[in-house]
Amino acid sequence: MRIFKLIYEVVFFKVFDMHHTESNLIEIKDKIKNKIKLLSLNQYDPKVIAVSKTFDEKDILPLLNFGHNDFGENKVQEASLKWPKLKEKYKNIKLHMLGKLQTNKVKFAVEIFDYIHSLDNLKLANKLAKEMHKKDKRVKIFIQINLGGEKQKSGIEPNDLEAFYKNCLSLKLDIVGTMCIPPDNQDPKLFFKDLVNLNNKIKLSELSMGMTNDYLDALEFRSTYLRIGTGIFGKRAN
Repeated sequence: MRIFKLIYEVVFFKVFDMHHTESNLIEIKDKIKNKIKLLSLNQYDPKVIAVSKTFDEKDILPLLNFGHNDFGENKVQEASLKWPKLKEKYKNIKLHMLGKLQTNKVKFAVEIFDYIHSLDNLKLANKLAKEMHKKDKRVKIFIQINLGGEKQKSGIEPNDLEAFYKNCLSLKLDIVGTMCIPPDNQDPKLFFKDLVNLNNKIKLSELSMGMTNDYLDALEFRSTYLRIGTGIFGKRAN
């Protein structure tokens, strides 16, 4: 009885001593695991990008110490302030640029990020290629596609994807997949399906789709990178 009591106390205090970002991540990973089992998908293990924009080190460190490695930011300036020292200490960190990337921030983006999910025009592609060649660094890149035709959102038009991809290859960019952000208040599955078809057309293997509100839907289409912020860190102050 004493052994069982000790085990209970260890588990009890561990759970209640856990930072909320850890418990949220564990819950999300459990939901992902259960959904994959329900879908009977074999050899499928999508990565969760913890989107840490606006959150500081005290919220990030518990996840790093828990062993989570993939994090996302929307702004180069914020990432450059937060991540250099953390990346120096935690060698396995993979940092993902998720927001709109301005050409005048490319130099700093190439320095700090390992993945860029928001390549959306040829001028940016040329700038990235030039900077990566200069720094002798290969950053993995997703082409962002504007599937909803929304003027307020960035992205390549679907009909322009094949020609744009060929231009990226000629620049020797390491294009690994495509990314989309479905329109609000519409069924995201329709757009996830379209992205899969476009991704297959240019024979890419990675898909960046699914956020806090629709990541379980994205699993049905075998998204390989899920971008989850609020579900892990909670609501943002701004």
